[in-house]
Amino acid sequence: MGSRTLPTERVSEAVVRGRSAFAAKAWAEACAHLSAADRDTPLGAADLERLATSLRLTGSDAESDVWARAHQAFLAEGDDERAARCAVRIAIRLLLENEPARSGGWLARAHRLLDACGRDCVERGYVLLPEAIRAMFQGDNETSRATFARAAAVGERFGDRDLIMLARHGEGRALIRLGEVARGVTLLDEVMVAVTADDLSPIVVGDLYCSVIEGCHEIYDLRRSREWTAALARWCASQPDISPYRGSCMLRRAELMQLSGAWPDARDEAERARESLSRPPISPAVGAALYRLAELHRLRGEAAEAEEGYREASRWGRDPHPGLALLRLAQGRVEAAAAAIRGVVAEARNPRARAADLAACVDIMLAAGDTGAAHAAAEELSQMAAALGARLVGALAAQGMGAVLLAEQHPREALAALREASAAWRELEAPHDAARTRVLIGLAHRALGDEDTAGIELDAARHAFLALGAAPDVRRLDALSSGSRRDGADRLTTRELQVLGLVATGRTNRAIAERLGISEKTVARHLSNIFAKLELSTRAAATAYAYQHDLVRPPT
Repeated sequence: MGSRTLPTERVSEAVVRGRSAFAAKAWAEACAHLSAADRDTPLGAADLERLATSLRLTGSDAESDVWARAHQAFLAEGDDERAARCAVRIAIRLLLENEPARSGGWLARAHRLLDACGRDCVERGYVLLPEAIRAMFQGDNETSRATFARAAAVGERFGDRDLIMLARHGEGRALIRLGEVARGVTLLDEVMVAVTADDLSPIVVGDLYCSVIEGCHEIYDLRRSREWTAALARWCASQPDISPYRGSCMLRRAELMQLSGAWPDARDEAERARESLSRPPISPAVGAALYRLAELHRLRGEAAEAEEGYREASRWGRDPHPGLALLRLAQGRVEAAAAAIRGVVAEARNPRARAADLAACVDIMLAAGDTGAAHAAAEELSQMAAALGARLVGALAAQGMGAVLLAEQHPREALAALREASAAWRELEAPHDAARTRVLIGLAHRALGDEDTAGIELDAARHAFLALGAAPDVRRLDALSSGSRRDGADRLTTRELQVLGLVATGRTNRAIAERLGISEKTVARHLSNIFAKLELSTRAAATAYAYQHDLVRPPT
C-alpha cells in the first residue's frame, strides 16, 4: 500500500496540535498528533525532538529510533551541537540498558561533531555525563565525581539548568559512594529544590526523581525516600500519560509500604511494578519486584507462594537471599538456612544488601547455636550504622545486638539495646519490626523473672502481629504465651528434650555435642526438629519455652 500525502494545511494542523499538546504536557496526545503528521510528511528536527521526548515519557520503545532521526535531521540542518546532544541522549540510554559498546559509539560521534565544529558550547558539558556515569558503573567514583563537577561548571557558564542539576545530582551520588554522605545528600537536596520548582525539562525531572530516590535508598534515608517518592507519585499523577517512572516509583513505594505495615497495599503496588517493568523494553528490575512479592508472602506465612517467588526472582537475576534463607528458618530447616546465609555474608555485597543480610544472619545463627557468628554480624551492623548515620541500620544493629546478648544470658544488657531498637522502629513507623523487638523485650523480662512485664510485652506484640496478618509470628508467639500447648513438648523425643534443656542453659551446639557425646551435626538436626515441632525459629524463643514448661534439667 503506497504512502498517502495529505494537503499541507492538514499536515500543518497536526503539527500545530502536537506542539500544543506537548506544551500542555499531554504526552500521549502529542505522540498521536506528531506521529500522524510524521506519517504524512517527515517531521523537522525540532518536532522529531518533541516526538522523541513524548515517546520517552509515555514509555514507548520507539524512542531511540526517533532520537536517531532527530540527530540526522539536525545534521541536515547544519546544527551540529543539537545533533551532538541527541547523540548524548542515545548514548546515556544505551549505557543504562547495559549496551556499553553501542553507547560508546554514539558518544564518540558526539565528540567528533563537537571537535569538528570547534565551538565552545553547552554540549561540551553534556558529553561528559555518559563518561561520568560509566566511571560510576565501573566503581571509579572519584573520576565520576570529578567528571560530573566539570559538567556542572560548563552548565553554570552557559546557564543551562538541566545540565547543572543532572551534573550536581551525579556528583552527589558519587560523593555518597565515596563515603562523604553529608556532602552528597546536600547536593541531592539542592537538586530536588529545582525539581519540585518545575524548573527543568520533563525528562530531566523524571530521571532526577528516580535517581535521587535510589540514592536515598542506598543510604537507608527513609525520611527523604518517603518524601521524594510521594513527590514523584504526585508528579506522575499530574501527568497520567507518564509511564517510564511508574515501575521504579512503585517498587520503592512497595518497600516503604511493607516497612510501614501496609502489606496488602505493598503487595498491590509490587504487582503493579512487576507489570510495568515487564513491558517492553523489559527491565531487569522485574526480579526486584518479584522478590518484594515473595517477601510479603513469607511474612504472611504463605510459604509455597514465597518459595516460587524467590525462585522466579532468581531467574530474573535477583539473589533470592536473605529472604529464602529466612523462609528456611521459618520452616524449621535451620541447617539449610545457616548454610545459605553463611555463603551470602561471605560475599562482598553492596551496603544496601549487606545490612539485610547481616540482620538475617543474626537471627539464623542464633537459631543454629552459633552465637559467635551472630555477634560478629551484629557488630558489623553497628559499624555500618555509625558510618552511615542511618536510623534504619541503627535499629537493625540494636535489635541484633539485643538478641545476641539475650542468647548469651545477659538479659539486662539486652534490654538496653532492645529499648533503643524499639524507639527507632517507632520513629521509623515500622510496626512489624517494632513488634518483633517487643517479643525480645518480653523474653528479656521473663529471663529476669518479671513475668508481668513479659506478659504485657508479648501480648502487645501478638496484637500487632494479628493486625498485620503476620501468621508465622502469631504462631511462634503463641508457643511462648502462658497458654501455649504442652502437646508440642510431648511430641519431642527424649534426646530432643535433652537438647532443648541444654539450649536453655545458654550452651552452644558444640558444648551440647560434647555434653551428650554426639556430633554437632546431630545437635543441629535435633534443633531443627525442635523448632519445627514447637513452631519456633529462634534460640531465645526455645529458651523461653523450655523455662515456661519446666524443661530445663540435666540430661539423663
